[in-house]
Amino acid sequence: MGDALHLHALPSLDEPTLILAFDGWNDAGDSGTAAANFICDALPMAPLAEIDPEEYYDFTVNRPTLHLDGGQERTIEWPSYRFQFASVAERCDIIVGVGSEPHLRWRSFCDDISELALRMGVRRVVLLGAYLADVLYSRPVRVTGFSHPPEELGSLGIEPSGYEGPTGIVGVLGDRFREQTTPVVSFWAALPHYITATPNPRGALALIQTLTRYLDLPLDQTSLCSAAADFEVQINERVAADPDLAEYVRELKKREFAQ
Repeated sequence: MGDALHLHALPSLDEPTLILAFDGWNDAGDSGTAAANFICDALPMAPLAEIDPEEYYDFTVNRPTLHLDGGQERTIEWPSYRFQFASVAERCDIIVGVGSEPHLRWRSFCDDISELALRMGVRRVVLLGAYLADVLYSRPVRVTGFSHPPEELGSLGIEPSGYEGPTGIVGVLGDRFREQTTPVVSFWAALPHYITATPNPRGALALIQTLTRYLDLPLDQTSLCSAAADFEVQINERVAADPDLAEYVRELKKREFAQ
């Protein structure tokens, strides 16, 4: 086992699904990490492992956080990447990894995650992310993605992404698992680039709805639906109060209807 990967437990899991999300470049509106954290809150998760941040993070870019315990004792919380696991009765076993995108030694970081997947007998990997696009904020959030094998997306009716260009750790991990012939699917929520609001619960909700459909995993989404509805009201008010933004949205609607 790699020196940076630390296991907290050795559960006996039945071909678990590994779900991964990273804040940073891959995560517009914090949608991917919010979706992953929603799963962790919705299921009886237990700590599984973590990756030592010393090997992979530049602490001048992603700084540790100082906390006061009871107003007196000072503690430091370091950027990290942690894994939790849960068994969903008669459904599937799940491992969720969530944390910051690493800054350094990406290939070694992928080695650690690949090693964990191998050790836990992972049967498939789901990667969550979000990006900014020229989309209407009032439309349902569109989810695209990629998969290996390709028919995984087709079965969900999801349009495959045709993106080419710079990528984040999500794209690198997707390629790593493809090379290892581990089934992998990546879901990406498209969020409006002209709405600078984080977190964006509409993006997280779209990813959760897609993920639960893919895994046939029943989760109570009431709180997330409520947060997404409240967020939409706030954005409607913001657009209505900003003439330039309202005009941009009108032009965007015209372009969409003209297609």
